[in-house]
Amino acid sequence: MSVAFTKEESAETASETQLPDRAISEHPNLVTSNGLNRLEHDLREAKAAYESAQQVEDVNERRRLGAVPLRDVRYFTERIRTAQVMPNQTTTDVVAFGSTVRFSRSDGRVEEYRIVGEDEADPKAGSISFASPIARSLMGKSMRDVVGAGDREIEILQIS
Repeated sequence: MSVAFTKEESAETASETQLPDRAISEHPNLVTSNGLNRLEHDLREAKAAYESAQQVEDVNERRRLGAVPLRDVRYFTERIRTAQVMPNQTTTDVVAFGSTVRFSRSDGRVEEYRIVGEDEADPKAGSISFASPIARSLMGKSMRDVVGAGDREIEILQIS
């Protein structure tokens, strides 16, 4: 058979499918127990997607389909390896990792967020990262404390 009829992987194609690693935060990898479970779930999904991509016969297509899952496997493996599971919050006296904080903004809006790890933060679902500016300003504060948040102030209404 002539080489003209065989598919060869090219260096160009190979380099296109080797994605750079996902950025990893410089902050400690603090997580809740649910956050660790979520990381483990995401790792299993990434491994399954990679294994599925490996079933494709065409080597270039296999590499293309496996690039994102392989990058995710590396990321989630590292995040699980460095995870520091924080104990559940036992006091509601001060805001800490794992606390749910209800606060009012100077414009009258009332918001509530749970302070969690970076990978599990989802503001639309009511959770923010402990490394976010607002969480950092709330940490260690008590009910009725007023803290600056950018050019505005917020008052802590409830800690749970």
